[in-house]
Amino acid sequence: MSTFIEQLVNGLTIGSFYALVALGYSMVYGVMKLINFAHGDLFAFGAYLGYTILTSAAGKVTASIGIWGGMAFTAGIVAICVAIAGVLVERIAYRPVYPSGRLSLVVSALGVAIFIQNSIMAIWGSRPQAFPASVVPSLRFSLLGIPVTALQVTILGISFALMFAIWVIVEKSTFGAAIRASALDRETATLLGIDVRKVIFFVFALGPGLGGVAGLMNGLYYRAISFNMGWNYGLKAFTATILGGIGNIPGAMIGGLLLGIVESLLSGYVSGAWKDVFVFLLLIATLIFRPTGILGEKTAEKV
Repeated sequence: MSTFIEQLVNGLTIGSFYALVALGYSMVYGVMKLINFAHGDLFAFGAYLGYTILTSAAGKVTASIGIWGGMAFTAGIVAICVAIAGVLVERIAYRPVYPSGRLSLVVSALGVAIFIQNSIMAIWGSRPQAFPASVVPSLRFSLLGIPVTALQVTILGISFALMFAIWVIVEKSTFGAAIRASALDRETATLLGIDVRKVIFFVFALGPGLGGVAGLMNGLYYRAISFNMGWNYGLKAFTATILGGIGNIPGAMIGGLLLGIVESLLSGYVSGAWKDVFVFLLLIATLIFRPTGILGEKTAEKV
């Protein structure tokens, strides 16, 4: 039983990465009806940016504010920088081709993904990098008889806090109502006086910002990062988005956490070599038997 709960905690930790990236996919698709394939590579950019900040400034920052303070400082910088990168991607790669239709947007998204991935390789090199042990919390303790690390608790706490904040913003605030209205029908939302450009700016800043923080936490958790990691995590986060219901914010959260749990349990009880196979079999099964996802895709009902 303890082994099962340990695998469950591992799955929730991994699933929190998928959930944060899936939120970005879901918000962008909800408003723009666009799959931002560059989102996974912005996740990788966040991991490498965090690695650079911690390794270059670790001696100064962590010495004065400690490991936890250094992590918080780095997470804030990463979130801001990756959010700016997300807005630039929208302005440079997507906005000029909006009138050309969805196919042009998909091609542009794939092109941006390749550009970011190769830029990471050109800047940081093609060899994997490793976060030094000095910047990663090593505290371990037992929680109700289950061995956990302080880093796992921190990752889960930050992830659930961010997901709850996004849920409150989107579902309970006035600006969230504008986001939901834009997602249902952009033309009608514009006629009602909603500034859709602000909504687009918000989702292209917030989504990548969350992905960047997830990339940093992933790097701290696994210690190793690679320039092409964004493609794999992007695909899995996209799977989580489909699983929960594309365009559905709570669905993206549930889909990401569920995917992480399934992957962890399969790795622990079947084989780690087969986990990706089962993940994408789950995607195929979802598309066949419930194509709208667990919570369903939010669509406008036109009469």
